Amino acid sequence: MRVVDLIRRKRDAGELTPEEIKFLIEGYTHNTIPDYQMAAWLMAAWIRGLSPAELAALTDAMLHSGKVLDWSDLPGRKVDKHSTGGVGDKTSLVIAPIVAVGGLRVPMISGRGLGHTGGTLDKLESIAGFNVNLSLAEFRRVLAKCGCALIGQTQEIAPADKKIYALRDVTATVDNPFLICASIMSKKLAEGIDALVLDVKTGSGAFMKKIQDAEYLAGLMVETGKRMGKKMVALITDMDQPLGRTAGNAMEIGECIEVLGGAGPADLRALSIELSGWMFFLGDRTKDVAEGRKLAEEMIASGRARDKFREIIHEQGGDARVVDEPQRLPKARVKLDVTSAAAGFVAEIDCERLGIACGVLGGGREKKEDAIDPAVGLEFHRRLGDRVERGAPLATLHYNSDARLAEARQLVESSYRIAPAPPAPRPLVHKVIGI
Repeated sequence: MRVVDLIRRKRDAGELTPEEIKFLIEGYTHNTIPDYQMAAWLMAAWIRGLSPAELAALTDAMLHSGKVLDWSDLPGRKVDKHSTGGVGDKTSLVIAPIVAVGGLRVPMISGRGLGHTGGTLDKLESIAGFNVNLSLAEFRRVLAKCGCALIGQTQEIAPADKKIYALRDVTATVDNPFLICASIMSKKLAEGIDALVLDVKTGSGAFMKKIQDAEYLAGLMVETGKRMGKKMVALITDMDQPLGRTAGNAMEIGECIEVLGGAGPADLRALSIELSGWMFFLGDRTKDVAEGRKLAEEMIASGRARDKFREIIHEQGGDARVVDEPQRLPKARVKLDVTSAAAGFVAEIDCERLGIACGVLGGGREKKEDAIDPAVGLEFHRRLGDRVERGAPLATLHYNSDARLAEARQLVESSYRIAPAPPAPRPLVHKVIGI
């Protein structure tokens, strides 16, 4: 086989066989196929799409590019949650300790920032010493002790996805339902879980801008998971505005600590409880989702979820004092308010631009090798429908360098549309697929 022939056939809307896809994935994983050829194939797949057989073969090849974990020796159901990503989307860090202390095991393998969205691993690494690169032996130890462990894709777990994930981020091949499905499901199925709750975002800050596209992606992933014998559900959730009050790695950790302490933004708290409820239900911990939500609320109110987060941080080498002393988290040196040019109501927010602005300040990557500044980010003061006066702050930029400050400020200023009347309210959860 020649890679150039596989690129050409996909470019011309042809279909690859499972053997050819396996060859492509194995070659890229083992460095016999270079970045530029894989990038060309990814772009061809982005433009032409994948057939059901190609998607199944791609997911399977990526899944079996490394080890498929087996937790059968550990008691309890193993359940995870995955979000397709958004601005300020930090629910994983609230959900994981809630569900773990509630009696399930959560072997969570997460990713880094992708495109304009933040990454769970980048957020965790804003905690001094936190190690997301555990060996499989350490992953097992922490999971056995805490009921939860949070790591990234290692060379042992879905290594093909780890490489392709980083390449997609810098080749404009992120927002494709087939590539997203294969990436998520190969990584999640390698975790050895019994059930998976998917949070599929839709709106201006999501990869799937239209709800129909989000539903299509959700259906692909639910079908793929069920075909592999897993209990699945997907929630279509709103990303027409940031989730919570901040976007930026250390700032978002601070918000998660607030929610685990019984406070924090109402939308972040509500969505975290909803997703936790579904995880408890699919993990057979509760008889229905309503009971699952109640259990999640009890884990927060009792302080047990907050204690569990502290324990997880400690076991993964991090400074667990941040749970009680969030001021230990990195903080930017300078702040700048972006104010409203008119009085009225916040009628529209271009959430993707806000995510890009956070990256411009240093909170994300434009190239694979870029370093992230954990302290920088955005603080949001107005939500959709809020009344705002002329000159009132819409958002605050937290930054350490003014090299691209003007660009970030312009992005934030242009993200808000002020109108004489408020827009119709949008639900936090649009639809549930798979049950």
